[in-house]
Amino acid sequence: MTIREFKLPDVGEGLTEAEILKWYVQPGDTVTDGQVVCEVETAKAAVELPIPFDGVVHALLFEEGVTVDVGAVIISVRTGPAEEAPEAAAPAAVAAPAVAEEPVAEARQPVLVGYGVSTASTKRRPRKGAAEAGAAPAASVAARNGSAVAPAVVPAPVVPAQNGSVPAAPTGSERPLAKPPVRKLAKDLGIDLALVIPTGDGGVVTREDVHAAAAAAITPQTAQVQAPAAVQAAAPPAVESVVRAPVDTAARETRIPVKGVRKVTAQAMVGSAFTAPHVTEFITFDVTRTMKLVQELKDDPDLAGLRINPLLLIARAVLVAIRRNPDVNASWDEAAQEIVLKHYVNLGIAAATPRGLIVPNIKDAHTKSLRELSEALSALVGTARDGKTSPADMQNGTLTLTNVGVFGVDTGTPILNPGESAILAIGAIKLQPWVHKGKVKPRHVTTLALSFDHRLIDGELGSRFLADIAAVLEHPRRLLTWS
Repeated sequence: MTIREFKLPDVGEGLTEAEILKWYVQPGDTVTDGQVVCEVETAKAAVELPIPFDGVVHALLFEEGVTVDVGAVIISVRTGPAEEAPEAAAPAAVAAPAVAEEPVAEARQPVLVGYGVSTASTKRRPRKGAAEAGAAPAASVAARNGSAVAPAVVPAPVVPAQNGSVPAAPTGSERPLAKPPVRKLAKDLGIDLALVIPTGDGGVVTREDVHAAAAAAITPQTAQVQAPAAVQAAAPPAVESVVRAPVDTAARETRIPVKGVRKVTAQAMVGSAFTAPHVTEFITFDVTRTMKLVQELKDDPDLAGLRINPLLLIARAVLVAIRRNPDVNASWDEAAQEIVLKHYVNLGIAAATPRGLIVPNIKDAHTKSLRELSEALSALVGTARDGKTSPADMQNGTLTLTNVGVFGVDTGTPILNPGESAILAIGAIKLQPWVHKGKVKPRHVTTLALSFDHRLIDGELGSRFLADIAAVLEHPRRLLTWS
């Protein structure tokens, strides 16, 4: 039997770490070459990692929620022929509290995740209050030689029931049982699953259990005794009547760790704001004709199934304006002290996702037909919402659109995506009184705000570019006549 190790690869250019979001396998599971075993979040996107060989999972060396350095071993796999275990091996592994051979898959016990031997420096999410509660550290259970060492077990918190009885203390050294969505919910709410009393069948923590714990502020900060992360609660039926700790109404602040996409976005925005000299210009105009065209395209049977909306035509108008003002499509090379003109348009679309703001881009958007542009926009938005945007999708953008109008916002002063020449903020489209053909009438009106790098784009060029976008949207027939 051979133990092979799978190290966290560099899933993006120059990235040094990633957070393990979800494991799709457990110790004892059979895996095949190319099978996805986990999902990780880098500073740019969520990425699924396939295993590069066949075998049986030996150990998971980090638990979900841990940030791991690139190059660190995250999973080990047995790849040779399985060794035959003696008949008493499985029971011995269950009963022995010290050292035992890992049981065969049919009779395996849950293995603690996150306590493997690793020489890499990893940053583990701190469990607040652990020091005060005197929680004992868990021992390694995934040594390189394949042996398992049981961790020291600290008594779980004791919570009296309303009738004065005390529910049975959690037993065993297993990780709390919960489905991945429930783990994600607990993570988002800052709830330690080890302190949640489960009510699901077989001691499984449910969404309702997590919400109840959050509402009652049963967290490591308020628990009197800190249980180790591996404690699994096995609660009796009377658990539903457990008295919860009161909410700490005196709390005035909540601290949220900045990491992943949000951390990289913050760094990029600071770098952009203090590197590129920003100028922002605004234009307010009538888009009634564009809104009529949007409706006509929606009703066109030749475009059935496509996502037709104002953003699609605005993107098209931007591409037409770039064709008329090609010098706006450039970047600044600080090292060479050169302006790099781009003869392609990778059009970025700012997307708000649960993990933060990301800016994927449509590659070679200038070559796409209206149908192709619509399909590309739909795919980009769908992938971003699912958290599946790849690092490559966010690289080499040339100019970005950000649609703040979907939030009812009229306009703003957007900050450039690093390395790009301009960003266009699209305001809300609203019916407003407007002078049309000498009379005040209700018309669809919007405001565009263009921020640009003044090293690349001077005031005249920026004004012409913005005015051309507005002119196309005021009279959308220019999508044909100016193309």
